[in-house]
Amino acid sequence: MARDIRTKIRRKMVEAISDYSMLSDGDQVMLAVSGGKDSTAMAMLFKEIQAKAPFNFDFSAVLLDQKQPGFNPENFQRFMDGIGIPVTILNEDTYSIVKSKVIPGKSFCGLCSRLRRGILYNYAHDQGFNKIALGHHRDDLNETVILNLLYGGRLASMPPKLKSDDGRNTVIRPLSYVPEQWLESLATAENFPIIPCNLCGSQENLRRNKIKKILSKWENDEPGIKNSLLSAQKNIRPSQLLDKEIFDFNFG
Repeated sequence: MARDIRTKIRRKMVEAISDYSMLSDGDQVMLAVSGGKDSTAMAMLFKEIQAKAPFNFDFSAVLLDQKQPGFNPENFQRFMDGIGIPVTILNEDTYSIVKSKVIPGKSFCGLCSRLRRGILYNYAHDQGFNKIALGHHRDDLNETVILNLLYGGRLASMPPKLKSDDGRNTVIRPLSYVPEQWLESLATAENFPIIPCNLCGSQENLRRNKIKKILSKWENDEPGIKNSLLSAQKNIRPSQLLDKEIFDFNFG
Protein backbone atom coordinates (compact mmCIF):
# COMPACT_ATOMS: atom_id res chain seq x y z
CA MET A 1 0.00 0.00 0.00
CA ALA A 2 2.64 2.54 1.06
CA ARG A 3 4.89 1.61 -1.86
CA ASP A 4 2.05 1.91 -4.36
CA ILE A 5 0.97 5.35 -3.21
CA ARG A 6 4.58 6.55 -3.05
CA THR A 7 5.05 5.45 -6.64
CA LYS A 8 1.88 7.25 -7.80
CA ILE A 9 2.88 10.48 -6.08
CA ARG A 10 6.47 10.30 -7.26
CA ARG A 11 5.39 9.86 -10.88
CA LYS A 12 3.14 12.90 -10.70
CA MET A 13 5.94 14.90 -9.11
CA VAL A 14 8.37 13.90 -11.84
CA GLU A 15 5.79 14.86 -14.47
CA ALA A 16 5.33 18.33 -12.99
CA ILE A 17 9.07 18.80 -12.45
CA SER A 18 9.67 17.90 -16.10
CA ASP A 19 6.81 19.98 -17.50
CA TYR A 20 7.98 23.15 -15.78
CA SER A 21 11.77 22.59 -15.73
CA MET A 22 11.79 22.82 -11.95
CA LEU A 23 15.19 21.19 -11.42
CA SER A 24 18.56 21.51 -13.13
CA ASP A 25 22.03 20.09 -12.67
CA GLY A 26 23.77 21.67 -9.70
CA ASP A 27 20.65 23.04 -8.01
CA GLN A 28 20.72 23.70 -4.28
CA VAL A 29 17.12 23.30 -3.14
CA MET A 30 15.63 24.31 0.19
CA LEU A 31 12.60 22.19 1.08
CA ALA A 32 10.28 24.33 3.20
CA VAL A 33 8.64 21.80 5.53
CA SER A 34 5.99 22.56 8.11
CA GLY A 35 5.41 19.22 9.79
CA GLY A 36 2.19 18.80 7.81
CA LYS A 37 1.36 15.90 5.52
CA ASP A 38 2.02 17.76 2.25
CA SER A 39 5.56 18.99 2.80
CA THR A 40 6.49 15.78 4.62
CA ALA A 41 5.39 13.74 1.62
CA MET A 42 7.21 16.14 -0.70
CA ALA A 43 10.46 15.68 1.25
CA MET A 44 10.16 11.89 1.36
CA LEU A 45 9.52 11.61 -2.39
CA PHE A 46 12.06 14.32 -3.23
CA LYS A 47 14.74 12.08 -1.78
CA GLU A 48 13.58 9.19 -4.00
CA ILE A 49 13.57 11.47 -7.03
CA GLN A 50 17.09 12.64 -6.23
CA ALA A 51 18.30 9.03 -6.16
CA LYS A 52 16.86 8.35 -9.64
CA ALA A 53 17.55 11.71 -11.31
CA PRO A 54 19.86 11.76 -14.37
CA PHE A 55 21.65 14.84 -12.99
CA ASN A 56 22.96 16.01 -9.64
CA PHE A 57 21.22 18.34 -7.23
CA ASP A 58 21.27 18.73 -3.46
CA PHE A 59 18.55 19.68 -1.01
CA SER A 60 18.05 20.44 2.66
CA ALA A 61 14.86 20.61 4.72
CA VAL A 62 14.10 23.71 6.77
CA LEU A 63 11.27 24.14 9.27
CA LEU A 64 10.17 27.45 10.76
CA ASP A 65 9.15 27.35 14.42
CA GLN A 66 6.79 30.31 14.69
CA LYS A 67 6.37 29.85 18.45
CA GLN A 68 2.79 28.69 18.36
CA PRO A 69 1.65 27.33 21.74
CA GLY A 70 2.23 23.59 21.93
CA PHE A 71 4.46 23.45 18.85
CA ASN A 72 6.84 20.51 19.34
CA PRO A 73 8.97 19.36 16.39
CA GLU A 74 10.78 16.52 18.22
CA ASN A 75 8.77 13.60 16.80
CA PHE A 76 8.85 15.16 13.36
CA GLN A 77 12.62 15.58 13.55
CA ARG A 78 13.05 11.95 14.59
CA PHE A 79 10.86 10.81 11.70
CA MET A 80 12.80 12.88 9.19
CA ASP A 81 16.13 11.69 10.57
CA GLY A 82 14.82 8.15 10.14
CA ILE A 83 14.27 8.65 6.42
CA GLY A 84 17.65 10.33 6.01
CA ILE A 85 16.54 13.97 5.82
CA PRO A 86 17.85 16.09 8.69
CA VAL A 87 15.83 19.22 9.40
CA THR A 88 17.18 22.67 10.23
CA ILE A 89 14.83 24.57 12.54
CA LEU A 90 14.56 28.35 12.40
CA ASN A 91 13.07 30.14 15.42
CA GLU A 92 11.03 33.29 14.85
CA ASP A 93 8.05 34.42 16.95
CA THR A 94 5.63 35.39 14.20
CA TYR A 95 2.73 33.90 16.19
CA SER A 96 2.62 36.86 18.60
CA ILE A 97 2.76 39.34 15.72
CA VAL A 98 -0.13 37.69 13.89
CA LYS A 99 -2.28 37.41 17.01
CA SER A 100 -1.71 41.06 17.88
CA LYS A 101 -2.23 42.47 14.38
CA VAL A 102 -5.18 40.48 12.99
CA ILE A 103 -8.68 41.67 13.87
CA PRO A 104 -10.69 38.98 15.71
CA GLY A 105 -12.75 36.96 13.24
CA LYS A 106 -10.45 37.70 10.31
CA SER A 107 -8.16 35.14 8.72
CA PHE A 108 -4.66 34.73 10.12
CA CYS A 109 -3.41 33.18 6.89
CA GLY A 110 -2.51 36.28 4.90
CA LEU A 111 -0.21 37.93 7.44
CA CYS A 112 1.14 34.62 8.71
CA SER A 113 2.13 33.46 5.23
CA ARG A 114 3.76 36.81 4.37
CA LEU A 115 5.89 36.75 7.51
CA ARG A 116 6.80 33.09 7.03
CA ARG A 117 7.63 33.63 3.36
CA GLY A 118 9.89 36.59 4.13
CA ILE A 119 11.88 34.66 6.74
CA LEU A 120 12.29 31.59 4.54
CA TYR A 121 13.17 33.61 1.43
CA ASN A 122 15.83 35.55 3.31
CA TYR A 123 17.28 32.39 4.81
CA ALA A 124 17.39 30.63 1.43
CA HIS A 125 19.19 33.58 -0.16
CA ASP A 126 21.67 33.94 2.71
CA GLN A 127 22.48 30.21 2.70
CA GLY A 128 23.05 29.98 -1.04
CA PHE A 129 19.96 28.00 -2.06
CA ASN A 130 18.90 28.83 -5.61
CA LYS A 131 15.47 27.21 -5.35
CA ILE A 132 12.79 26.83 -2.68
CA ALA A 133 10.36 23.89 -2.84
CA LEU A 134 6.90 24.36 -1.34
CA GLY A 135 4.34 21.64 -0.61
CA HIS A 136 1.27 23.00 -2.41
CA HIS A 137 -0.69 20.29 -4.23
CA ARG A 138 -3.28 20.10 -7.01
CA ASP A 139 -6.18 20.96 -4.73
CA ASP A 140 -4.38 24.01 -3.36
CA LEU A 141 -3.97 25.28 -6.93
CA ASN A 142 -7.64 24.61 -7.73
CA GLU A 143 -8.92 26.25 -4.56
CA THR A 144 -6.76 29.31 -5.21
CA VAL A 145 -8.22 29.72 -8.70
CA ILE A 146 -11.77 29.72 -7.33
CA LEU A 147 -10.87 31.99 -4.40
CA ASN A 148 -9.28 34.55 -6.73
CA LEU A 149 -12.17 34.29 -9.17
CA LEU A 150 -14.94 34.75 -6.59
CA TYR A 151 -13.28 37.01 -4.02
CA GLY A 152 -10.35 38.64 -5.82
CA GLY A 153 -11.85 39.46 -9.20
CA ARG A 154 -8.97 37.89 -11.13
CA LEU A 155 -7.97 34.64 -12.82
CA ALA A 156 -4.85 33.49 -10.98
CA SER A 157 -3.52 30.46 -9.17
CA MET A 158 -0.29 29.21 -7.60
CA PRO A 159 2.16 28.68 -10.48
CA PRO A 160 4.26 25.50 -10.39
CA LYS A 161 7.37 27.67 -10.76
CA LEU A 162 7.89 31.37 -10.16
CA LYS A 163 10.50 34.03 -9.54
CA SER A 164 10.00 35.93 -6.29
CA ASP A 165 9.11 39.62 -6.58
CA ASP A 166 12.59 40.69 -5.52
CA GLY A 167 14.18 38.35 -8.05
CA ARG A 168 16.35 36.57 -5.48
CA ASN A 169 14.52 33.26 -5.25
CA THR A 170 12.98 30.71 -7.59
CA VAL A 171 10.04 28.89 -6.02
CA ILE A 172 8.93 25.46 -7.21
CA ARG A 173 5.87 23.37 -6.32
CA PRO A 174 6.66 19.72 -7.17
CA LEU A 175 3.26 18.50 -5.87
CA SER A 176 1.29 20.66 -8.33
CA TYR A 177 -0.24 17.61 -10.06
CA VAL A 178 -0.79 15.52 -6.91
CA PRO A 179 -4.32 15.14 -5.46
CA GLU A 180 -4.55 15.88 -1.74
CA GLN A 181 -6.28 12.53 -1.18
CA TRP A 182 -3.11 10.71 -2.24
CA LEU A 183 -1.09 12.69 0.30
CA GLU A 184 -3.59 11.84 3.01
CA SER A 185 -3.27 8.16 2.11
CA LEU A 186 0.52 8.33 2.26
CA ALA A 187 0.45 10.13 5.60
CA THR A 188 -1.72 7.35 7.03
CA ALA A 189 0.33 4.54 5.49
CA GLU A 190 3.65 5.98 6.69
CA ASN A 191 2.29 7.24 10.02
CA PHE A 192 3.48 10.81 9.57
CA PRO A 193 3.96 12.63 12.92
CA ILE A 194 1.83 15.64 11.95
CA ILE A 195 2.46 18.94 13.73
CA PRO A 196 -0.92 20.75 13.88
CA CYS A 197 -1.26 24.43 13.03
CA ASN A 198 -2.77 26.46 15.86
CA LEU A 199 -3.31 29.54 13.73
CA CYS A 200 -5.03 28.87 10.40
CA GLY A 201 -5.84 25.34 11.54
CA SER A 202 -7.92 26.77 14.38
CA GLN A 203 -10.23 28.75 12.07
CA GLU A 204 -13.09 26.66 10.73
CA ASN A 205 -14.91 29.25 8.61
CA LEU A 206 -12.11 30.33 6.31
CA ARG A 207 -13.08 30.99 2.71
CA ARG A 208 -10.58 28.34 1.58
CA ASN A 209 -12.32 25.73 3.72
CA LYS A 210 -15.65 26.67 2.15
CA ILE A 211 -14.20 26.36 -1.35
CA LYS A 212 -12.62 23.02 -0.43
CA LYS A 213 -16.03 21.67 0.59
CA ILE A 214 -17.67 22.98 -2.59
CA LEU A 215 -15.02 21.38 -4.83
CA SER A 216 -15.29 18.10 -2.93
CA LYS A 217 -19.06 18.07 -3.46
CA TRP A 218 -18.61 18.79 -7.17
CA GLU A 219 -16.07 15.99 -7.43
CA ASN A 220 -18.44 13.58 -5.69
CA ASP A 221 -21.25 14.57 -8.06
CA GLU A 222 -19.08 14.64 -11.20
CA PRO A 223 -15.82 12.68 -10.78
CA GLY A 224 -12.96 14.25 -12.70
CA ILE A 225 -13.90 17.89 -12.11
CA LYS A 226 -10.76 18.57 -10.04
CA ASN A 227 -8.49 17.25 -12.77
CA SER A 228 -10.45 19.25 -15.34
CA LEU A 229 -9.99 22.41 -13.30
CA LEU A 230 -6.25 21.78 -13.16
CA SER A 231 -6.16 21.17 -16.92
CA ALA A 232 -8.02 24.44 -17.52
CA GLN A 233 -5.15 26.30 -15.88
CA LYS A 234 -2.89 24.98 -18.66
CA ASN A 235 -5.34 25.75 -21.46
CA ILE A 236 -5.90 29.51 -21.44
CA ARG A 237 -7.71 31.20 -24.36
CA PRO A 238 -6.96 34.95 -24.06
CA SER A 239 -9.25 35.86 -26.97
CA GLN A 240 -12.19 34.32 -25.10
CA LEU A 241 -11.74 36.40 -21.97
CA LEU A 242 -11.92 40.15 -21.31
CA ASP A 243 -8.37 41.16 -20.51
CA LYS A 244 -7.20 43.87 -22.93
CA GLU A 245 -3.67 43.61 -21.52
CA ILE A 246 -3.14 40.10 -22.89
CA PHE A 247 -5.27 40.29 -26.06
CA ASP A 248 -5.68 43.14 -28.51
CA PHE A 249 -9.39 43.63 -29.22
CA ASN A 250 -8.74 46.56 -31.58
CA PHE A 251 -9.66 44.81 -34.78
CA GLY A 252 -12.56 44.91 -37.24
